[in-house]
Amino acid sequence: MSRAAAKYALSEDGRPIVLRYLAISAGLNFAWEIAQLPLYTIWRTGSPGEILFAAVHCTLGDVLIAAGSLLLALLLVGSPWRRGQVKLGRTAYAAVLLGLAYTLFSEWINVSVRGSWAYVPAMPLLPPLGTGLAPLLQWLVVPPLGFALARR
Repeated sequence: MSRAAAKYALSEDGRPIVLRYLAISAGLNFAWEIAQLPLYTIWRTGSPGEILFAAVHCTLGDVLIAAGSLLLALLLVGSPWRRGQVKLGRTAYAAVLLGLAYTLFSEWINVSVRGSWAYVPAMPLLPPLGTGLAPLLQWLVVPPLGFALARR
């Protein structure tokens, strides 16, 4: 475990990068949520207010997943950060994998078990759980882009 990496990331020097990452992540995830809404039944059955609520609610969830994944990745594999030298390679890779794993679980439990939301037939599904491809691609695209933009 790398408590030093997590401690530095939450310190006065490291916190701006983490906050930048989360802010960028929020914007990118909101755009992704809006773009993928037609792949969910709420797009056809929900009122405009319900659709907006869903997009904002899901974006806030995405930011929590991003924050939790980053913190856990920092604790598990994080490289110590130094002022002006943020090495995110292993940490970012682990955060993406953790976010992806959580998303797989969340989509499965909310679609197949709880019925909290549903896909339209146009959503490409991945076996064996029947998880939607769009939310999984979200976690393969948004976090790496967020990390790249946050380091600048």
